[in-house]
This record gives sequence, structure tokens and C-alpha cells, in this order.
Amino acid sequence: MSIAEHLTEIRKSLPENVKLVAVSKTKPNEDIMEAYQTGQRMFGENKVQELVAKYESLPKDIEWHMIGHLQRNKVKYIAPFVSLIHGVDSFRLLKAIDKEGRKADRVLRVLLQFHIAEEETKFGLDLKETEEMLNSQEFKNLQFVRIDGVMGMATFTDDIDQVRREFKSLSTIFGHLKKTYFNDAPNFSEISMGMSGDYKLAVEEGSTMVRIGSNIFGERNYQNN
Repeated sequence: MSIAEHLTEIRKSLPENVKLVAVSKTKPNEDIMEAYQTGQRMFGENKVQELVAKYESLPKDIEWHMIGHLQRNKVKYIAPFVSLIHGVDSFRLLKAIDKEGRKADRVLRVLLQFHIAEEETKFGLDLKETEEMLNSQEFKNLQFVRIDGVMGMATFTDDIDQVRREFKSLSTIFGHLKKTYFNDAPNFSEISMGMSGDYKLAVEEGSTMVRIGSNIFGERNYQNN
């Protein structure tokens, strides 16, 4: 099946309120353009250098999502154009994003990344430190970031019950933050969870945004064949 056919199938399987981020990391521009021709506009990259190169060479109406772990010293390269930063996993990173947003004179949209997996390898905040951050005067002083929701990655496992439990925990965190801190913020509406292997489960548990790569583009290729 072609990239266009894969995309059509995945779109059919998603409810209307769920956004599809096509994860294009390691994929050549030709693959991205094939997806683009079918109307796909949201693409996700996990490396700053690759994201900048693709932004510079591809159509300007693409919404670029930074979905990987972001280092503070790299924020400046994507601040002028990035559409959404998924992985804000520390207050220090959020402050760096605010600083670069100020320099670029644009408010940067972000998601708070929570550690929901039972494995230790994933990055992310926990609820206690997030609440401390949201209650702080330092947070209230930030002017160039806008928190649009939450993001998380489930454990890579065949145990469906565990994955469901982890997704459910992110939905619960979202609900708590919405009610307590973002009740008057209609933009705080995104739950970014679910990838190629588990996105249907994620949607069942309330995901509003799925990040799908291999189901669209095929397995990752680190060389362009």
C-alpha cells in the first residue's frame, strides 16, 4: 500500500475530533510530500536539526510538531516556526521556551509531558511537581508560552491492560489540571497519546491527538535507500 492509502485507512479509523500527527522522522522529503498531497498538514519530528532542515525545504503551510525530547539550548532553532512542542518535561525547559518565544515575538504552544509508563526510560513530569510549578509566581510571569494540554507515552508492551491503565492515568491528570488550573482556558484541550501500535486504545481512553509514523510511512529507515 502507498503512503496515501495508509493515510486514508488511518483517517477512517479515527473519530473526527482526533488530530493525526504524521511522524516523519528519518523520512525523506518525497515521502512527506506524498502525505502532504493527500491533505496531511501536521508532521512530527524528534530531532531539531532534521526539523529545521525540513521546515526550510518544504511547504510553509505545514504545521511542525516537535515530539522528541527537547534540549533547552536547541529551543532557539525552532522557536520562530514550530507549531506545537509536545514534550515539555521540566519547568526549566518551559522557561527556556518562554525566553525564546519572547525573542521570536510569538507565543509558543506546548504540551506538558507526563511520565505515565511503568518503565523508567521515558521522560516526563509528575503531578506534584507540575502543581508546584503551576502555583508558582514564576510560572504566572511567563508570557510567551501557552499550555494546550498534556502528552504521554505508554510502556512498550503487549500487555493491553497495562497500556490502557497508563493512558487512563494521563486522561485523569488532564481532567484534574483542566478543572483546577485551566477551567477558563478553552485552548487547554489536547491529550496527545497513542502511536502506531496503540493509538486505537489511546483514542478509547480520550486521546485527542495521535502520533503515527510506521503505519503511514513504513518502518523507520535511517538511510535513504
